Amino acid sequence: MELTRRKLLGATAALTAMPAAAAAWAQRPDTILHNGMIWTGAASRPLANAVAIAGGRVLAIGDNADVLALATPDTRKIDLGGAFMTPGFVDAHAHPISSGVELLQNVVCDAEPIATNIARLKERAGKTPAGQWIRGFSYDDGKGERPLTRQDLDAVSTVHPILVRHRGGHTAFVNSLALKLAGAGEDVADPPGGRYFRDANGRLNGRLGDAATDAVDKLSYVAATRDDWQRGAAHIAKVFTAKGVTSAVEANGSPEMLQGYVAAAADDPRLRISCNIGVADIEPMIAAGVHSGFGDDWVRVGAQKQFADGSISERTALLSAPYLDMDGKFSGLRLTPVDELYAKARRAHLAGWQLGIHANGDVAIDTVLTIFERLQAEAPRRDPRFRIEHCTLVNAGLLQRMKAVGAIPITFAGYVLFHGDVMHFYGQQRTRSMFALRDMIDVGLLPPSSSDYTASPSDPALWLQSQVTRADPKGNVWGPNQRITLAEALACGTINGARSTFEEAKKGSLEPGKLADLVVWRRDLRKVVPGELSQVAVERTMTGGRWVYES
Repeated sequence: MELTRRKLLGATAALTAMPAAAAAWAQRPDTILHNGMIWTGAASRPLANAVAIAGGRVLAIGDNADVLALATPDTRKIDLGGAFMTPGFVDAHAHPISSGVELLQNVVCDAEPIATNIARLKERAGKTPAGQWIRGFSYDDGKGERPLTRQDLDAVSTVHPILVRHRGGHTAFVNSLALKLAGAGEDVADPPGGRYFRDANGRLNGRLGDAATDAVDKLSYVAATRDDWQRGAAHIAKVFTAKGVTSAVEANGSPEMLQGYVAAAADDPRLRISCNIGVADIEPMIAAGVHSGFGDDWVRVGAQKQFADGSISERTALLSAPYLDMDGKFSGLRLTPVDELYAKARRAHLAGWQLGIHANGDVAIDTVLTIFERLQAEAPRRDPRFRIEHCTLVNAGLLQRMKAVGAIPITFAGYVLFHGDVMHFYGQQRTRSMFALRDMIDVGLLPPSSSDYTASPSDPALWLQSQVTRADPKGNVWGPNQRITLAEALACGTINGARSTFEEAKKGSLEPGKLADLVVWRRDLRKVVPGELSQVAVERTMTGGRWVYES
């Protein structure tokens, strides 16, 4: 959808017009939560029993008696009954609004049995006129008995083109009609940055990687309306806050998505959003004088987003050595030429934008760091906080360069637990350097946690178990040397996430003056067996002093 300068200015004007949560927060508490066990995330006072809230912000935090002494006759006092409480979590890289639209419009293919997904697609086909596209999403070929094939999807329908997106977003599975409409015959060549996967006989198997999905995406695309974006944002805000996530980074947004977030927040503010903008949409924003940080406490403009390589769960990340158990030669995909990455990064850097470049594999991370180092040499910024989105496979040299250039590794939080079924493609030795939180923290980096939802669940309890244990659902441990402590994992999910968007002064910990974003848990996370952390449910979630989820 083309966005005119007038519409863009209208969208950004709506951002600044939204009332601040508490421009001048009150001096008398409207709410006091007491008799709890509060992990504050603050170095000055890590633990407390009570918190006073005024105007959507923390007024005071401390012992029960001291905080309750601030109450007035109008203060609402809530006894936590000894419950464990933390700051609200930050999902530092996700795709909330597009996932919300997908959930409302397309077929969910997240079941492990292939037969279940086929049945869901057949049901949709029965309600869809012949010739119209059927789109599925959230499929995971690493789970279940085997990957989907074009023959499976041909069995769904031969009169509907079908596209099923992998939950990781970098691959798709299509039927024969979709391949035909896309002009992909058996002799089709792999495009730059893409791959047509084939079976053992060399025939197309219906799996498309990265740039090879472009044609079917264009053919099947149906533009979301402004109402679609608003409804998608509102729906996903309820999903995230039910798990304890109070802030999220939209990893690859657009001005239309930004409008949807603004509209949803104006109607029912629940989830705070920092909206990264895809490189294809950034020029009109630069021309309008918009840059990172524009907005308010609910919706703000984040970083410019680019892609250097592919996906970890889908095995298209660009590695220095081939994947295991594939063809012994494939080592991933470079999605954007290096010169193009640099030129577009420089344009945004000079215009005041934070930069975020997707890079999973060690080769891609090296490329991105070289670009960041060049920019700092040519146009130095005191605190650029360059974002390396995902930053999965690293080594000691890469980590030292990140520290030197001021880069932030935006790490997957729950992949070992949730995607343990694909770790064997990397091998036990290589997983010792993947999602390398221990090494990152030890070198002085402050990695946040992220889900890449729908690539994995936006579920802090799952994140914590994965980060602390490094075990998959079957109990296999991948890279035990990268385990971190529970306190470190909590910091990754809270204050480090806030720092990744330059917002650590306003959220990420429970301290006077900060936003009252918090989570009440059903169990004390510190006393839970590490292998059971993912089973701990959220009792209540508060954003800006208001309960937005109650079990």
